[in-house]
Amino acid sequence: MEGMQSHEQLNRSMKKRHLFMLSLGGVIGTGLFLNAGYTINQAGAGGAMIGYLVGGVILYMVMVCLGELAVHMPVTGSFQKYAAKYIGPSAGFALGWMYFVGSAATAGVEFTAAGILMKQWFPHTPVWIWCAVFILLLFTLNALTTKGFAEAEYWFAGIKVVAVIAFIIIGIAGIFGFIPLSDRPAPFFDNLAPSGLFPAGIAIVFVTMMNVIFSYQGSELIGIAAGESEEPEKNIPRAIRNVLFRIIVFYIASIIILSAIFPSSELGLLESPFVTLMKLAGVPYAAGIMNFIILTAILSVGNSCLYASTRLLWAMAHDGMAPKLFGKLSKRKVPFNALLFTISFSLLSLLTSFIAADTVFVLLMSIAGISVTISWMGIALSQYMFRRKFIKAGGKPEELKYKVPFYPFVPLFCVAFCFAILVFLVFDPTQRIGVLYGTGFLVACVLFYKFRLAKKVSSSESIDAGGKDII
Repeated sequence: MEGMQSHEQLNRSMKKRHLFMLSLGGVIGTGLFLNAGYTINQAGAGGAMIGYLVGGVILYMVMVCLGELAVHMPVTGSFQKYAAKYIGPSAGFALGWMYFVGSAATAGVEFTAAGILMKQWFPHTPVWIWCAVFILLLFTLNALTTKGFAEAEYWFAGIKVVAVIAFIIIGIAGIFGFIPLSDRPAPFFDNLAPSGLFPAGIAIVFVTMMNVIFSYQGSELIGIAAGESEEPEKNIPRAIRNVLFRIIVFYIASIIILSAIFPSSELGLLESPFVTLMKLAGVPYAAGIMNFIILTAILSVGNSCLYASTRLLWAMAHDGMAPKLFGKLSKRKVPFNALLFTISFSLLSLLTSFIAADTVFVLLMSIAGISVTISWMGIALSQYMFRRKFIKAGGKPEELKYKVPFYPFVPLFCVAFCFAILVFLVFDPTQRIGVLYGTGFLVACVLFYKFRLAKKVSSSESIDAGGKDII
């Protein structure tokens, strides 16, 4: 792992505020603004709260596992490199490429979503023009400097955080009648009656967990950014503590407010309950304001996806798991070749959403859908293996600057929870194809590595520092 730290090293230009807002903003997006209402509709208020609380527990376990690894070894590529070093090279290869494909494909989808959203303001302008504008914008932000990306993401995230706080304040005031909600009486908590908490039963909670995981995805960016952050041993633990608390509070508070104001059956008919609530509260230009916030969330996700995919590709190139061309840096210390390939792949996914929507696009979205869950499993298992090897080599847990509490229960429970979610999805006809395609791609990556790349990569200094391949 240390072999890649040369003149080709990336700059550590991300400050504490950048790291904090990057990890927080990565989780507050369309999963909250658009999917929260759908989750409540499917699982009921009680089911949604349990789902997001359980998801929050899983998120906590992932983040503390990633924190221990990132503080001990703050490198770009993070969880892909940890998997290669502590689980096995084929695991690192498969995890890295799966996350790359999922993240880069998601960026392409976000370009399309942003273009469609702009039609609400400019109905006569073709969607592809706005797609091109946003692609150029995000490409430029990522191509200039790491600090340019971090600064843009800081403001993107800031807008979303302010919006959620304003929504919570307006919602609480509306629930208790301090702000009249159009012609509705103050609902208080009548809609949270026990009979409406689990309208479809408790089992539906497990099926909706993928929506919850989708909503929480992006938190792992803190690990990818560790290699470019100032004082990671101080800033990463601080960001993890602050982000976890705020994420769970923001999501649970939003779920309670939405469930108190709207019956769950009504939420299924609303495109964004956030817009509806702001309209009921008499907020001027509510639709336009929320449209802008959702656009910001979409661009934030696209921006983060480009960054994560590019850094992963750069890191894998230094381990012989991707072409060496992608391991070069520009004069501004940006992996420009990796960025060009990533943006090209994103454009391919955008194109397949129109040309091969039933085949290639379904495959790409299937990989994107479960890549985060697989990545979270990889992070937890990497930490478990790291701690075992650390102690076996004579190290003591108290020597670690940041360590996972209740080891080994936390990483093992995390792996078990994530695996259980994937198993439950197999029994859901609407999500089964995604799991099958996604796991199929994962297995294909492992086999490709073992039969085509194993000898080549085994000579890499970064992988030699690790253990034997156990997959």
